[in-house]
Amino acid sequence: MSSSGFRRTCTAAIATALALTGLAACGSGDDSGADGKTRITVNCMPPKSAKIDRKSFEDDIVAFEKANPTIDVVGRDAFPCQDPKTFDAKLAGGQMEDVFYTYFTDAKHVVDINQAADITSYVKDMKGYSDIQQSLRDVYSVDGKVYGVPRTNYSMGLLYNRKLFTEAGLDPNKPPATWEEVRAAAKKIAALGKGYVGYADYSAQNQGGWHFTAEMYSQGGDVVTPDGKKGAVDTPEGKAVLQTLKDMRWTDNSMGTKQLLILNDVQQMMGSGKLGMYISAPDNIPILVKEKGGKYEDLALAPMPGGKGTLAGGDGYMFNKKDTPAQIKAGLKWLEFQTNTPGSGLNNWKRASENKAPVGLPEPRLWTGATDTKDQELKKQYANVPVENYQPFLDGSQALTLKLEPPQAQQIYSVLDGAVSAVLTKKDANVDSLLKDAQSKIDGILARG
Repeated sequence: MSSSGFRRTCTAAIATALALTGLAACGSGDDSGADGKTRITVNCMPPKSAKIDRKSFEDDIVAFEKANPTIDVVGRDAFPCQDPKTFDAKLAGGQMEDVFYTYFTDAKHVVDINQAADITSYVKDMKGYSDIQQSLRDVYSVDGKVYGVPRTNYSMGLLYNRKLFTEAGLDPNKPPATWEEVRAAAKKIAALGKGYVGYADYSAQNQGGWHFTAEMYSQGGDVVTPDGKKGAVDTPEGKAVLQTLKDMRWTDNSMGTKQLLILNDVQQMMGSGKLGMYISAPDNIPILVKEKGGKYEDLALAPMPGGKGTLAGGDGYMFNKKDTPAQIKAGLKWLEFQTNTPGSGLNNWKRASENKAPVGLPEPRLWTGATDTKDQELKKQYANVPVENYQPFLDGSQALTLKLEPPQAQQIYSVLDGAVSAVLTKKDANVDSLLKDAQSKIDGILARG
């Protein structure tokens, strides 16, 4: 989410002075150390509690500095890598690292408030940058200028239990491709007996609104208009989403009686082997195995039902507006090593496999061309999970329209939580009224900016 692995921090005294003076004691702009090296601070270093990941990051710093003796990399840990509650304050206070982590949805905002360095003239020298998918590079481009480098990307799909599919008389090699097929499969799984749930969905803590958005995209709809000024949920696509959930919950009884679920609840259900399906990004799979009791051989991933679109996102690194040219060049060299070279840094699949981390999960491809080819070869060589279980997702997702989260996403998700939770907890919930009310509230959120 150090030089030679040592975490350097501000002292409490300096932090107090910072608060009083507004000066960024740990900020950017000073690019040279006493030894004449270019010094860069980089966040999203794994916390000490993640021992294996932490050691890998520290080892990468050692290897990078050995290959680049004029650069000193100082890692700063954080979990999560970015806290939305403090992100803007840290930017405004001048305390952001020289190379800092952002979600895709942060990029334009950081540029708009003038807190990012323009790296357009530098990225041409970054090996592999031109092989990053154009749509992902575009996320960090504003008005023709480049402000960041993508690190990872994801898209949502349908996570399902192959074992339960087989027990319910369904073909695990032919997952549902439409919401009608999801509904039919969920009924069969729920019919296996008490405690079995065919399909589960989130409906609290803004997570219901997040999933509603993904399901809207899958139907070809959206939650805001293209100009981002009005809501777009009171539509046939919005009605289809809520009506399907309501019918599955009350007519089919395939979603179980416990509702107002959040991520951990659904993961527990899937890990226990009692849940048939839910929508998810690929990163849920190792969590289900490592923490929830699931098995890799039982879990599979398919593209989003509906065949029209999917919610996509990701993250990357931007550069502090105070960075010197030397720091920008050093930061790009570090990212080239750590995030943008197959077999190196985060993409060291040999090391990951030796550390028993999952290799071969169906992450959407970051690159094209020769870089992608090399990465796929290494993943195949060191794969330690059943990659055939994810082939439908990899094949089918290529045809879907990838859409990012809407503006003011968390506020909008809070509104949509209410609509989703209503249809899952109230048998007499009126879908049309819920959508009309949600759209009005979204209009207000967008009008306030």
